[in-house]
Amino acid sequence: MAIQGRTFLRLGIVAVGLAALGWNHYQHRHAASAEADDAAIAMAAQHPAEPTKPQTWQLGRLTLKPCELGQPNSGLSTAAWCAPFDVPENRDDPHSRKIGLKLAVIRSSAQVASKDMLVLLAGGPGQAATESWPGVSSALQSLLAHRHVLLLDQRGTGGSNPLTCKEDGEGTEGGADDELVASAQKQREEAQRCLRQLDGKADPRYYTTTIAAQDLEDVRKALGSPSFDLVGVSYGTRMAQQYTLRYPQAVRSMVLDGVVPNELALGEDFARNLDDALKAQFARCSAEADCHKRFNDPYQTLYQLRDALRANPHKVSFRDPQTYQSVQRELNEYALASVVRMFAYSPLTAALLPLSIDAAAHGDVGPLLGQAKLLSGDLSDTMNGGMQLSVICSEDADLLAPRPEDAHTILGTRMVDTLQATCSVWPKGSRPADFHQPLATDLPVLLFSGQYDPVTPPRYGEQVASHMPHARHLVLTGQGHNVINAGCAPELVRNFIEKLDAKGLDAKCLDRLQPTPMFTDFNGAAP
Repeated sequence: MAIQGRTFLRLGIVAVGLAALGWNHYQHRHAASAEADDAAIAMAAQHPAEPTKPQTWQLGRLTLKPCELGQPNSGLSTAAWCAPFDVPENRDDPHSRKIGLKLAVIRSSAQVASKDMLVLLAGGPGQAATESWPGVSSALQSLLAHRHVLLLDQRGTGGSNPLTCKEDGEGTEGGADDELVASAQKQREEAQRCLRQLDGKADPRYYTTTIAAQDLEDVRKALGSPSFDLVGVSYGTRMAQQYTLRYPQAVRSMVLDGVVPNELALGEDFARNLDDALKAQFARCSAEADCHKRFNDPYQTLYQLRDALRANPHKVSFRDPQTYQSVQRELNEYALASVVRMFAYSPLTAALLPLSIDAAAHGDVGPLLGQAKLLSGDLSDTMNGGMQLSVICSEDADLLAPRPEDAHTILGTRMVDTLQATCSVWPKGSRPADFHQPLATDLPVLLFSGQYDPVTPPRYGEQVASHMPHARHLVLTGQGHNVINAGCAPELVRNFIEKLDAKGLDAKCLDRLQPTPMFTDFNGAAP
């Protein structure tokens, strides 16, 4: 056990006193004990006392202290260094309410770290960087050898004055898989109820991407103005581009995973992108003899199931995979669309879709709805819906319109209809005139896309990279949404951050990635 400095000093004073008083008594033993003393000194030299760990860390103007970052639904935590950081909620009014942002730094193992700093920009919109870190830490871990990592919960998320509203009946049956079922009027009522809960705590107009970028710049200056290596995931790629657009001198490089073009109005392509991903995934089943023999045409089966539920929505029972209790759900075409969309994000769950859809078409909804309950529970615990509405309603909603060509897709126009209904009552912040302009930059940029991404498809990455002469876009075979941890992608990220040469990366290691084989039964894929 390390001895604190003042306690160690007191013990030293006492030891000197005892030695003086007992000198005559112990003098005759000195020679006999010399050899033992020499051995003890040698042992101490080999095993020096562990130095006292610092209690604070000064970084720029910030005094950080050791902290633990807890994770939702987990007893695990991450050791970090934290400091309070207050900002005005309304940046145009110096007398407006102050809100506290949750700021944490994962400290480099280097004695003297690089001057640039990694910054994780979380997805959603609505996810918090401190909670998202475990999901990407393996991809960035090797970079900690030389660099600190900044985790700043964007305003409205995590520990940064979250725009959290308790839902009616929270803790009862229902929830995320009913999100597409409610009528437009019900959606408006839910939004208004949420606003009443936020009254006095937050003004949703000031929780936009642009204002959050100002927060991040204030944090950078407080940290001593390091240059940033931005790592954006999904919606975080929008934040990365918007921050770089406004503070180009602050950015050293960007890594964009699951790329959102600035030109995009969030929500406008949801139906098309999901349908394209499902067609491509199910085409694999049709091309594999065992899968085709077992399921014939899963795409056709999905739409037959959708049509049957459109004609006959009904209550279904299944066993909750966490509690093992029997629960009931309303199963209709909208709930089906929501569930299928969640499955399509990950290669593993997408590989289960033909089997789960086939089971549901034959009356066994347990595999489909059970897995969906697990996915929706994880998502709802890490996603802040109020902040999400502040972003989309302020930045995108007025540009959305239902598309006739989407009406017959599995998702249809329901999500656009829902956003328009909710945003009709949600307070809106301002959007800069250049917000939806493409980012043209000479910075080094590395972009990742998954081949079967149902929300940010590869064409988005190509679109963004086309304005960046020093960018490289990598499409990972067989992968879905967010691929920074897949295969050798972490190694490529490390090489890119260290050398800033995206075009010179040797990415042949990605060729080893393959799609997850389709499951033909619940024991796995066909041999």
